[in-house]
Amino acid sequence: MAFVWEWLQSGTLWNHLTIILMAFITMFTRSFFFIPDSEIRWPSWASRGLQFAPIAAVSAVIVPEIIMTNGVLISTLKDARIYGALAGLAYFVIRRGKGQVVMGTMLFGMAIFLPLRLGLGW
Repeated sequence: MAFVWEWLQSGTLWNHLTIILMAFITMFTRSFFFIPDSEIRWPSWASRGLQFAPIAAVSAVIVPEIIMTNGVLISTLKDARIYGALAGLAYFVIRRGKGQVVMGTMLFGMAIFLPLRLGLGW
């Protein structure tokens, strides 16, 4: 009986319970769209807004990584991330609508970024 009391006091039970409940909540919220029997009708403004969600999510992750270091805006142009991002953007603008744009954008940006970072130490 002492083992159970120690287990309760150590917080392990609460840690496991928290993980299980968080997993259940995640599963429920992600399966929300599979529960209804019929298709959910979205207003046209919501459907149009959802088209921009992936772009907004990627931008929210990538832009701060490009323009900030340790939570502070970069203060010099001697940063390889700027030139890699601009090179990728230029490739994207030039090749838009011609196929394989995403892979080319990443490769072209990295082709500029890596020599600057590894070669010049920017």
